[in-house]
Formats: sequence, structure tokens, C-alpha cells
Amino acid sequence: MKDKISTHLYSSPYGDLLLGSFEDRICMCDWWNRTKRSAIDKRLKEGLNADFIQNKSAIIERAIEQLNEYFFEQRTAFTIPLIMIGSTFQKTVWEQLPSIPHGSTISYYQLAEKVKNTKAIRAVSSANGANAISIFIPCHRVIGSYGALTGYAGGLTCKQQLLELEATTVQTKLF
Repeated sequence: MKDKISTHLYSSPYGDLLLGSFEDRICMCDWWNRTKRSAIDKRLKEGLNADFIQNKSAIIERAIEQLNEYFFEQRTAFTIPLIMIGSTFQKTVWEQLPSIPHGSTISYYQLAEKVKNTKAIRAVSSANGANAISIFIPCHRVIGSYGALTGYAGGLTCKQQLLELEATTVQTKLF
């Protein structure tokens, strides 16, 4: 018998996010309209040997509270337990993303340096793009080497808006 991944659609100010929880941990906070939605869903279902059910679990309720605080500039860090489903390399990349300070960005090359593999910039970029736990694992903080916004599951407009939100939050906290 398969386990269950509880899911709930959350409407953020920047678009709809599909939240998923498994055994009291968030396994998904992903943009509903992303082009690779089916690949992400398949990876999670297979990796957890589980099926999706619509159910707003207690951890999803906590995640929504923290997301609301983030979007309304009252939170810059999260305390939600996560479970990452992916390859060892993908997890290595994703584990580095929360170390990028709120309101800051790094390049894909700098991210490759963090995982000690500067020859794997494309693989790092691909792993970043496969992140199923947006916002909590802040893949939007990774940009092109010359400051260009490149690829984001929620779209480049959303990526820009999240970076602007974080920059505003940092400026507000300074004064």
C-alpha cells in the first residue's frame, strides 16, 4: 500500500503554489503552472512511494503561515521541516541555497563553487531548476553571471518580484 502526500493549492501574491507534505515535512512548494509540473510530481510520487491526496495537513498550515509572513515582509527565514526528493547531486545543490542571504543573489558559477564543482555549471543550473520546494529553498536567488535573470519555474517576472520583495524587506529592516 502506498503512502500519501497531502497537497493543498496556496494562492500567493505572485501566483499559485502547490504545497505538499509527507510525514510532517514539506516535500513541495512548487509553482502550479510550471512547465515541468508532471516531472516534479512523478519524481515525488516515485521517490516517496506515495500518491497525492488533497488534504491541508498541520505542517501545510504552518507552511502557509510562514509563507504569508514572508510575502508580507514579516519573515526572512523559515523553520519548516523539509524533505528533499532528488538525486544526491540535486540535494547537494539544494542544500546550499538556504545559505544565500535573504535579499542577496549569487551566480550559477558561485553556486557551482559552493558545491565544489565549477565544471558542472549546467548541471548545477539544472538541479536548481528541479527544486520542488520554492521559497523555502530559495532557488530564485540564483542569477546569471552578469546579473541577468535566467530561468525560474514561476517565470522571470515572478523571480524579479521575489527579489524585489526581499530587497525591500532588507531595506525596511535596516531603518
